[in-house]
Amino acid sequence: MVDLQNAELDAMIEAEKKQVAFEYHNEAWADGISDGIEAEILAETAISTALTELVRLHGEDEVLELLDGLRQRIEFGEFRSERGLH
Repeated sequence: MVDLQNAELDAMIEAEKKQVAFEYHNEAWADGISDGIEAEILAETAISTALTELVRLHGEDEVLELLDGLRQRIEFGEFRSERGLH
């Protein structure tokens, strides 16, 4: 029972951190757009920064597996949205 409660608490904390991170990214994105940086440039640098950090933390093989999963999610349309980032 205690392990389940701890797992639920950990999941809630992780969800909150993800929400705050999402808000930080949206704020940075809006700042970049308002400074005249094109969305494509912002997106490419965000991906490059994220991949560099993930490789540093987890190594190339694990990141390549992650990218394979992302490719499948793209192919299944998970990232299609009417809502743009700007």
